[in-house]
Amino acid sequence: MLDYSLRDWKARAAALTLRGKAFIDGQFVDALSGETFDDINPANGAVLTAVAACDTQDVDRAVAAGRRAFEAGHWSRMAPGDRKAVLLKLADLIRSNLEEMALLDSLDMGKTITDAVTVDAPGSAHFFQWYAEAIDKIYDEVAPTGPGNLALVRRVPLGVVGAVTPWNFPLDMATWKAAAALAAGNSVVLKPAEQSPLSALRLAELAAEAGVPDGVFNVVPGYGHTAGKALGLHMDVDCLAFTGSTAIGKMFMQYSGQSNLKQVWPETGGKSPNIVFADCDNLDAAADMAAFGIFFNQGAVCSANSRLYVERSIKDEFVAKLLQRAEAMQPGDPLDPASRMGAIVDEKQTQGILGFIENGKNSANLVTGGNRVLVGGKGCFVQPTIFDDVTQDNALARDEIFGPVLSVIAFDSEDDAVRMANDSIYGLAASVWTDNLSRACRVADRLHVGTVSVNTVDALSAQTPFGGMKQSGFGRDLSLHSLDKYTALKTTWIKYQA
Repeated sequence: MLDYSLRDWKARAAALTLRGKAFIDGQFVDALSGETFDDINPANGAVLTAVAACDTQDVDRAVAAGRRAFEAGHWSRMAPGDRKAVLLKLADLIRSNLEEMALLDSLDMGKTITDAVTVDAPGSAHFFQWYAEAIDKIYDEVAPTGPGNLALVRRVPLGVVGAVTPWNFPLDMATWKAAAALAAGNSVVLKPAEQSPLSALRLAELAAEAGVPDGVFNVVPGYGHTAGKALGLHMDVDCLAFTGSTAIGKMFMQYSGQSNLKQVWPETGGKSPNIVFADCDNLDAAADMAAFGIFFNQGAVCSANSRLYVERSIKDEFVAKLLQRAEAMQPGDPLDPASRMGAIVDEKQTQGILGFIENGKNSANLVTGGNRVLVGGKGCFVQPTIFDDVTQDNALARDEIFGPVLSVIAFDSEDDAVRMANDSIYGLAASVWTDNLSRACRVADRLHVGTVSVNTVDALSAQTPFGGMKQSGFGRDLSLHSLDKYTALKTTWIKYQA
């Protein structure tokens, strides 16, 4: 696949069979209303397919199917080793269909096919495999009690887990939620973003092929204000995992209080700082990763390093290095392996990014980019954009733009850098560049974020938890810690004759 040309990828895209129906209780079904919405390719404006517009009735169907499956016990009471075998088969099926899964995400939301086929689709298979391998190696507890008493403390599945996922990493975000929830023995009802539902629907079909029982994994495409809200308010959903904006995360917290007090686990974005100290010897590596940290995936990364703090003595030199890298990352056809950046997901998001850029021109120094471009005369594309001399109170430095826009701010001391980095409503991630180990540890301790990457950006793995602080939410994906979201502690106390 890595040697495919643009022509090869276009031919394979044209041959795809696109699933547009909801997947409920083991089969593809229309929305009960019969309503659909158009799924649009942001690179050219073409309609990919019509997708079922699920609403409250369809969510009710999916939750009921999930509850029946959970109570039947075919999955929830299955031996962990047997669940492991099914999820390992699912991981293998994702790998067998890697090309298709990558194409679905690239067509759906505009990411480059190179990223989709080397990062997203393989990542999904890896995370399903990781949780499959983990689930039969997690032990329960025996509490220390006196003679005649045996207290067993076990982690048990919650029941029906709702998952609402964003458009920026459609397959991977669905996987981050579903892999852990399914491994723990839950049923899942997934509502993918309306901009990018296709890979989630195909994933559900592959899960059924792998042996996940009917009703255990359901996908209800639809709009947030209909299908998403219905999941949030549903009285029979035990837990809701959400990745998206802070505003919508707050709404799901409210929905919980208005319904059954379901657990809500929000991961709600960020405005991550990247701090470059003058004692960083390899400024070229720092510049490479600073560009990657904001322009990868067109800047549509919740932990994107969108605030760049550079020590004043090296700022001009560092910005010059960044300009070289930004100018080499111009957007192109997402299916062209030569493209370094793809399309913005839709016209609404494109206009939002351009609005920030236009306002920023009045208050900061635009040093590169800032324009919308067309590829082949079509599409939603924005140049990599860098603003220098940004002030701390500027919207460019405070608001989550979710696009390829970087704000550069100078600092004079370590305390100054930490103060400005922490001056945000968000606390998802941060990066620090220094060759001073004491400084790296000291600054990392002082940053109020979920993950600090030192001499790299946006470090993550299946082994480490991903999530934030403050208004970045408190949900944790990845690692064994994510299983805490999808399980409950249950004590069984046995009295016996000592």
